[in-house]
Amino acid sequence: MIRSRSIVATPPGATVREQLDDRGMSQKELASRMDMSEKHISRLINGEVQLTPEVAMRLEMVLGVPAHFWSNLEAIYRGKIVKADAENVMDADAELAKKYPYNEMAKNNWVPATRKSNERVVNLRKFFEVVQLGLLQRGSILPNVACRRLLLTEKGNYTLIAWVQKARLDARSIETKPIDLKSLSSSIPYIRAMTRMDPSDFCPKLSSLLADCGIAVVYLPHIGGSFLHGATFVDGRKIVVGLTVRGKDADRFWFSLFHELAHILLGHIGKANGTTDEDENEADEFAKKTLISTEQFDYFIERNDFGRDSIIQFARSIDIDAGIVVGRLQKEGYINYSWHNDLKKKYMISEE
Repeated sequence: MIRSRSIVATPPGATVREQLDDRGMSQKELASRMDMSEKHISRLINGEVQLTPEVAMRLEMVLGVPAHFWSNLEAIYRGKIVKADAENVMDADAELAKKYPYNEMAKNNWVPATRKSNERVVNLRKFFEVVQLGLLQRGSILPNVACRRLLLTEKGNYTLIAWVQKARLDARSIETKPIDLKSLSSSIPYIRAMTRMDPSDFCPKLSSLLADCGIAVVYLPHIGGSFLHGATFVDGRKIVVGLTVRGKDADRFWFSLFHELAHILLGHIGKANGTTDEDENEADEFAKKTLISTEQFDYFIERNDFGRDSIIQFARSIDIDAGIVVGRLQKEGYINYSWHNDLKKKYMISEE
């Protein structure tokens, strides 16, 4: 017998048992009369095997109940099993759906807006391309992701899953050449030089350059509670780099980009259990030193002049956006987070 919230699926074997009880006949005797094994009859009565047309005919001969009656019971039972299973899975998925940031996903047009629980489940299944949300817990469904997050939370984990899937979907329309890490490594200085450009100028150049290296870069909005700045993973024959962009400081954008590129160059992507703390620290160091080398930064710090004009002059001397210098100084505690924020640019990059 299989149950769900509103369905009870009773196997035809229950009716067979009733017939035996009415006749005072044992399962062993029935098995003998039907010329079948006692084990098979036991499994039939317990609903563990299907009642076939052949068995239905034998039951008609032995019990006198028409074969079509038994076949009909079997069809009804199998139909109810499907409905009960679907209802149980739907109920389980409805609970899982609560963990995903559905409202924000709908706001960003990733899924249709709806308040109905079942509709949300169906929309999320289609979005994630699975028959049930529980399958997303399997390692074979989701890519192994290297990402930059400031905090790990359960909500953040579910948001990451949604964010990565959107990046994967968007990346499908981006054509890339075969993955070429040597070309990526040699392109780092050219990418760094883009930091002083406007997004409308550097975005197409950055996307084209990375595509030539086998990398599809995708720009997505930040989802509340995710603490996510970027994520990198392999999907098919390309590497996908997703970056949060909406209303983001330029210094954070570039740090996140070089952090993700570091994961690629340092061999951190594709690990079964994701990146380690050591991997994340290595990627941070790569991003920090790529943007402003240790020698350059130490030289500037030794001057002990963190005024606005000094920062602008230093940024020009190393050919980088002044906001990146401000962000580094704030991060390492040389100036307060309230200082020189006017030098920080805000990027509004289209997700198209």
